[in-house]
Amino acid sequence: MSDILEIFNSGLSAVLPAGLIRRRVGLKGNTLQVMDRDFNLSNYRDIYVIGAGKASLGMAEEIERILGERIKAGVCCVPVKYTELERIEVMETSHPIPDERSVKGTEKAISILRNTGKEDLIICLFSGGGSSLFALPAGDITLEDKEKTISLLLMSGADIKEINTIRKHISGVKGGRLATEAYPSTVISLLISDVVGDDISIIASGPTVSDDTTYRDCMNIIEKYNLMPPRRVLEHIRAGIKGDIAETPKSLPNVVNFVIGNNLLALESVREKAEGLRYNSIILSSQLEGEARDVARLLSMVAKEVVQSGNPVDVPACIISGGETTIRVVGSGKGGRNQELALAFAIYVDGVEGIELLSAATDGVDGPTDACGAIVDGDVAGRARAQGLSPQEYLQDNNSYHFHKKVGTTLYTGPTHTNVGDIEIILCR
Repeated sequence: MSDILEIFNSGLSAVLPAGLIRRRVGLKGNTLQVMDRDFNLSNYRDIYVIGAGKASLGMAEEIERILGERIKAGVCCVPVKYTELERIEVMETSHPIPDERSVKGTEKAISILRNTGKEDLIICLFSGGGSSLFALPAGDITLEDKEKTISLLLMSGADIKEINTIRKHISGVKGGRLATEAYPSTVISLLISDVVGDDISIIASGPTVSDDTTYRDCMNIIEKYNLMPPRRVLEHIRAGIKGDIAETPKSLPNVVNFVIGNNLLALESVREKAEGLRYNSIILSSQLEGEARDVARLLSMVAKEVVQSGNPVDVPACIISGGETTIRVVGSGKGGRNQELALAFAIYVDGVEGIELLSAATDGVDGPTDACGAIVDGDVAGRARAQGLSPQEYLQDNNSYHFHKKVGTTLYTGPTHTNVGDIEIILCR
């Protein structure tokens, strides 16, 4: 295995959900220990588990191992039902666009919560992907209305925070609304963050987190991107602005939220592995955002300076970063943000020796493709031209998937069943 793949796999292993639960949650007698908090289970009548997201099944599997028959019931909404559980019902729902399965799974969760009371404990398990896997349109809005609105936002170049602001206000469970269904039960929410900066109100659109965004914010986003969402969505948002529909909850005293895994945790494991392989390593940031090709340009400049001057670290070097970029779709091609970043990077380091980049989605899925990203170096653009391919044309057409497939630079992992955003690793030799 190449160094860059070995380093990446180390970062991925550090954020697998079962391991995160094992390191963050424990049971000693009747005391449930969650990070720095203790919960006396003798104070609760029944325990229920609600989960949704790409990492939620791995979390649920480990929670069930820890608590066993103490769990009365539960439901977990996932993109791939790769195993069944004894106490928690696993439901395969839809990602990245919700469908009727997503609604059915969410309604199942709400039906459980509506039968709970003050003496019950609810353990929620949310991670990236939960926004679509766990879906219930608000008011008169249809699932099709919601799908069209989210598709418009995805195509517009809106960032995940903007997308989730609107998601929360056209949903019956997001933006803290799920926690209101659980009130007055105690809610412990365990979160694996795929969000830049770990804003817990954004993870899975914050079903157990109070929300400080408003219907007015939704309208500002719609106007910013000149969107024309469905009539029922506009009417709902306008009614919210007028005060005819309740805002998302601004306080949830019955809830305790814990972030048990994030991008920085993965990057720290990447650095540890790289240093073990004798690379001088530096984490630039776990909060990279912006257009994928702009981020690629920035990273290429850092890499070239390392090779040319040893600043900020001497070769052999490993430059580490993470976060989540965006793509503005202007072409008709196929690709994802990591594949586009890698293609742009290959163009920027064209002909430069000693630089290699891996850019990958930790969930194993980069955009609407079967790839998680790509690995490129300074020879890739030249190899492509030798095959009669124009890297610039593929980039302009947002066709990074087919570029990497033809050049042989695609990275595949398959679904990893976790999600902490993206990882970029640059090796300079």
